[in-house]
Amino acid sequence: MKAFVLTGPGRSEVQDLAPPVPMPGEAVIDVARVGVCGTDVEFFTGEMQYLHDGHSKFPLYLGHEWCGTVSAVGADQDDRWVGRRVTGDTMLGCGHCRRCQSGRHHVCENRSELGIRGAYRGALAEQFVAPVSSMRALPDTVDDTAGALVEPGGNAWRSLEAAQLTSGERVLVLGPGTIGLLVAEFARARGIEVHLGGRSQSSLDYASSLGFENVWAADDVPSIPYDAVIDASNAPSLPARAVRLVEPGRRVVFVGLAGTASLVDSRELALKDVTAVGILGASAGLTGTIEAYASGAVDPRGLVAATVGLHQAHDVLAGWRPDGAAPGPKLLVDPRVHG
Repeated sequence: MKAFVLTGPGRSEVQDLAPPVPMPGEAVIDVARVGVCGTDVEFFTGEMQYLHDGHSKFPLYLGHEWCGTVSAVGADQDDRWVGRRVTGDTMLGCGHCRRCQSGRHHVCENRSELGIRGAYRGALAEQFVAPVSSMRALPDTVDDTAGALVEPGGNAWRSLEAAQLTSGERVLVLGPGTIGLLVAEFARARGIEVHLGGRSQSSLDYASSLGFENVWAADDVPSIPYDAVIDASNAPSLPARAVRLVEPGRRVVFVGLAGTASLVDSRELALKDVTAVGILGASAGLTGTIEAYASGAVDPRGLVAATVGLHQAHDVLAGWRPDGAAPGPKLLVDPRVHG
C-alpha cells in the first residue's frame, strides 16, 4: 500500500509499504479522506516544537484528521467493526496513569498522538492502524468530507463548551480559519451572537460569505461587551487582546497556537476575575461534533476548498492550492488517488 512519508523538513516521498496487520486491540482502516492542518505544515517546515523537544522525529507519517472504513480488526476485537465507517481520536493515552484514569488521556505524559508523536502512524496512506478504543462510528448522514472534519470540529466544540455561553449571549472568535469558523458555526447553531475578527481580508470575506454579519479586521474589533472571547488564531498578540476585550467575570479560551510566545498579563486576568481555559485536542468533543454534523445543525463541508490525491500532499504542505479551489480554508487528501 502507498503512504506519504515526511523524510525531513521540506522533503517527502510516497512509498510502497507492506499493508498493516492489526495487533490485539487494533483495527486496520481503509482511508477515505485526510485533512491537512497547521500542525502538519509545522512538521513539514521543521518548526514543530515536538521535533525540538524530542517527542517526534523523522521519518514522519502524518495525518490525524481522517475518516475511512474498517477492513480488519485484531483477533480479540468484535468483527462487526469490519465494514463500518469511522473516524477517531488523535490522543492515545497509556490507559494506566492517573491522568488517563481520571478521563484526561489527552494530556497523558506518555501519550501517542496519531500521526504526530509516538507509535501510531497517521492516515496519509491507503491504510493505517488505530486502536479500536479510539474509533467513533460515523452515521450515513456524515459523509467522507464531513467525517474528515470531525477532529477539527471536536476542538471547536470543546472551545465553545469551555466558553460557557447560553443562547442570546455574545462571543468573539479571533482567527477565522477552520477551527475558528467551526466555533462560529457551533455558536450560531446554539443561538449565540457571533463576532469574528481576523487579519486576512480573504478570510474575512469568506466568513462574511457564510452569513456571519459581524466580521472585523483584528485591529478594528469594536469594544462592546463580549461574554466570551475564543482565540483560534496563530497571532502572538491576540491572546492579550482577548483578555482585554472579554467582559469581567467571563471566559477567554485559547485553542490557537502562535509560533512564538504569547504574553498575557495575569494582573488583567485577576483584576477582571476572568477565567482562562486552554484547549488541547478534540477527544471530549468528538461525539458532540458527530451528533451536530449528523443532525444538520452544523454542516462543515463548505469549508473544504478542494480534495487532492496523495501525490499532491507535498505541494499542499508547501502552501499550494489547486486551480479552481473554492475559497474555504481546508484542503483534504484522498489517499486512493495517486496521480
